[in-house]
Amino acid sequence: MHTSQQPEQHKQTSLNISVETSEQVPTLPVAYFGMAVGTLAFSQTWRVAERGIRFPLEFSAYLGAVGLAIWSVLLLAYVGKWLLHTGLAKQEMLHPLQSSLAALGPISSLLAAIVVQPWSRTFGLLILLFALGWQTLLGFWIYGRFWKGGRVPDSITAAIYLPAVAQNFVAGLAVTAYGWQELGSLLFGAGFFSWLALESMIVSRAALHAPIASEQRPLLGIQMAPAVVAGLTYTSLRPENADMFALMLLGYGLYQFALLLRLLPWILQQAFVPSYWSFSFGIAALANLALRIAEHTQTELMRVLSYGLLTIASVVILNLLSGTAYLIWQRKFVVFVNYGTQQNSQ
Repeated sequence: MHTSQQPEQHKQTSLNISVETSEQVPTLPVAYFGMAVGTLAFSQTWRVAERGIRFPLEFSAYLGAVGLAIWSVLLLAYVGKWLLHTGLAKQEMLHPLQSSLAALGPISSLLAAIVVQPWSRTFGLLILLFALGWQTLLGFWIYGRFWKGGRVPDSITAAIYLPAVAQNFVAGLAVTAYGWQELGSLLFGAGFFSWLALESMIVSRAALHAPIASEQRPLLGIQMAPAVVAGLTYTSLRPENADMFALMLLGYGLYQFALLLRLLPWILQQAFVPSYWSFSFGIAALANLALRIAEHTQTELMRVLSYGLLTIASVVILNLLSGTAYLIWQRKFVVFVNYGTQQNSQ
């Protein structure tokens, strides 16, 4: 039986295959907003100092301009990260440590609103409203996840103060500068009781678990900030006097400062990295609060203490700026990370 075989017809089919590739992407970590926070806060410290010390130049205005420039560059870079490398920005927000450091973004924006106010109240108000919205969304998102549990001890650092404590204190400081005292009091209360709730958790982690890794030790600088930033908000709400409560907050800030001096050789085992800016906000606020209290008490103790802290804060911020400039000169400032992308191949 004869059968004829038909040649098989082969149809070429186009297959879209998703291939994941990895590339080195330059980025500025969200924690770099700490540089803007420190510089802007320090400008406000000098603004208070200039009320009692006569200078030929308005040093605080120049510091404020530098701080605003740093904040603007970092904000543009952060917006660009969300637009161009969304996955990378999401990774930061899902990371247990970096997500807390993301609160430095709205904190620096709130400080920018305070610095801008003497030059343009309208522009400053726009920044303030933007920052309040940002801090509200970010704070509730981070702490909503925090309350679900599942965190490991290594993720409990002083950075967890930032979303609920620092954001609320600085927001209270900012809205009070724009005349909203009642809202400032509400935000002060939210920050104050959040601070009390978190303090014991951080101390417990430090005392009962493995030593803090060397790369995380510079974040201990944040530990100095809550008491003195609370003092700044409190004295802004009650500028007519420096009562016992303000002195108590200053006293606790001084205690934390002394404790950090005790730990400094241990912390400095980590070479200079931008995370050392964690010390900047606390030391600037410590000097600022002492200067405010000295204005009211007019005592020799507070006068000497405030000028001494102003000198120390100036040295610290100058060293941080110099160290950062050196990293930029060495081309070690920008961080390159592996970022996966999806490509279609046929």
